[in-house]
Formats: sequence, C-alpha cells, structure tokens
Amino acid sequence: MIPNQLLLYCRPGFESDLAGEIFEKAASLGYAGHCIVNKNDGYVRFVLMGDIPGNELHQALPLHSLVFARQSLVALAPLEALSREDRLSPIVEQVVASGWSFETLWQETPDTNEAKALAGLLKALQRPLESVLRRRGALRRKAGGRRLHLFWTQGDQVQLGMSFPGNRSEYPGGVKRLRFPYEAPSRSTLKLEEAWHVFVPRDEWSTRICQGMQAADLGAAPGGWTYQLVRQGLFVFAIDNGPMDKTLMTTGQVEHLREDGFVWEPPQKLEWLVCDIVDKPMRVITMVERWLVRRWCKEAIFNLKLPMKQRWEEVRSCLARLEKSLTQAGVASETQCKQLYHDREEVTVHVRLRD
Repeated sequence: MIPNQLLLYCRPGFESDLAGEIFEKAASLGYAGHCIVNKNDGYVRFVLMGDIPGNELHQALPLHSLVFARQSLVALAPLEALSREDRLSPIVEQVVASGWSFETLWQETPDTNEAKALAGLLKALQRPLESVLRRRGALRRKAGGRRLHLFWTQGDQVQLGMSFPGNRSEYPGGVKRLRFPYEAPSRSTLKLEEAWHVFVPRDEWSTRICQGMQAADLGAAPGGWTYQLVRQGLFVFAIDNGPMDKTLMTTGQVEHLREDGFVWEPPQKLEWLVCDIVDKPMRVITMVERWLVRRWCKEAIFNLKLPMKQRWEEVRSCLARLEKSLTQAGVASETQCKQLYHDREEVTVHVRLRD
C-alpha cells in the first residue's frame, strides 16, 4: 500500500505535454518512472519505479513550478471494477491500510463532459464516506491540514490521492471559477483576472495592483485586459491599431495609441506590462525581454500562443531564453508559468523584477 504515484490534473488535450514535463523534471531530480496517459482524459499518472513513495518527488516538484498541472497529489494505485452495491468498503479499506489521516475529503472528476455526469453519485457518497472514515479514525479534526482526494474517472473506478497545505490548489479540480463581468469588452478579461489570483497573493493586491499605478497593455483592443487594469484603478497605455471599447475610453484612465506593440516604448517606467498578442512565442519573448532588461516595468503578465505539437518543448525553450537574457543583463527576477483554466492553446507567464 505504497503511494508511489503522482496524480496530476490538466486541461483535456494537454496530457502528453504534462507527461513530457513531469517525466523530464523528475528525471533531472534523479527519479525514474513512467507516465500513464490517454489523450483527452484530463489527467496524468506518474508511477515511480521500484515502489518508491511519491512524497519526496511531490515536495521537490511543487505545483507552482509545473506549467501544465492544475493539481498535484501523492496517490495510491487506482481502485477498479468497484461493485455498484458496495463502493465504500474498498475505498475505506485502502485508506485504512495506507495509514493516511486527513482533515477534509474532496471528491473530484476530470474536467470532461463525460465525467461531469458522475456528480450525482459523488454527492450521494459524500456523507456516508465521511461518516465511515471518521469512525475508522482516518478523518480527524487535526491532521496537519492534509486532504484526501477521491478522483473518479468512472462510476466503478477511483484513485485516492493526498494533498498538503502549501503545495496544492485550494480549488476543486484545481480550477479557480470566475464570473464574467457583463460590462467587460471580451471574455479574454478572465485570463488576466485569473492570472492575478494565481501569481499574486490576494493580500498583496493592495500594494501591487492598486489605484494610481500605471500599466501598458500591448495588443489591447477591444480592451478585455485593459478593463481589469482600469477596474483596479490603474492608468493604462492601450497599444493597438484596432478600436477600443467606448465605455472604457470614457473612464479617463485609458490612453489609446494606435501603434505596434512590438516596437512601442513607454514614456516613463511603469508598474505593469500585460500582453495577449497573437504571435509566435519566441517573438513575444524577445519583446518582453526588452522591457524587462531595460526595467520599463516592475511586473509583467503575458501569454505565449503554443504550436500544435511539442508544446512543452516550446515553453521550455522560451522560459530558458528569458532566464538567460535576464541573468546576462544582471536583472534579478522571479518567473512563473502556468496554463490557466481560461487559457486555451496558450500559457501565461508572470515575471516580477527584484531590486
């Protein structure tokens, strides 16, 4: 009953990209294993060789360092062919045999339409499972904040995983659900809002994304990302040859410049650069490098549109290029990259410069 697997959730269709990422990063840390992956399943299993517990690898590869993973769990072998008459007993026995204890129990499914049909079953099982696990001593009031995840792929198939405070997503399924603001010019607005939630601690918004700051939005039209900046009280240089939303322009916080975002230079140093331009990833990296090396902004959030194939390889190359350029220029920085829920064929990068 050794938890020798990592169970990782992802956007359906990006399983091979996540598998390539986790295999490469695990190998660089000296861990051997193999990935179990099927296209459009919405998850990847990394099985360590030699029945080595996954806890050390899980700690060495924190969730925030993984590009394509929404959630990362230390997991036991899946339970399959569960009886419809008694699904609870095999689950409870595996928990007890593992010696796991935890404070909360979450039941989840892959982010697919087929899996969503299991919602009724999960709801029906929740209270009975909690009751039995509490009686067996596994579900406790004080257990270090650990959480048990039951990841259902079918009505008779479930995998048990454990998550730990500080190295997990606190959202079910690893997805931060946001409500689309009806007055926003485009749905792309949710990309920037989600990026802030992921990359900037909420208690730091008042000092890092606040009224009176200045930002540039490259490729701004019609204003989905500019809308988020304006809502936080920032003044925005909106750079795009296309038209901007008229309501945004009435706020007095937006200066629309019909120029090429790849060559425009700010009149003074700004707090933020944001960019959602559709172009080749390396061209976007080259443009952002110029901003960061010259310290035209303190923080940047930008998207990289990915190719159809070898997406992990493209991301890795872009991030390596950016890191090398900043290091050579003597610019201290922190970089994170994530495929967000509201991203599609793209990833979002956040860079914060250090003094």
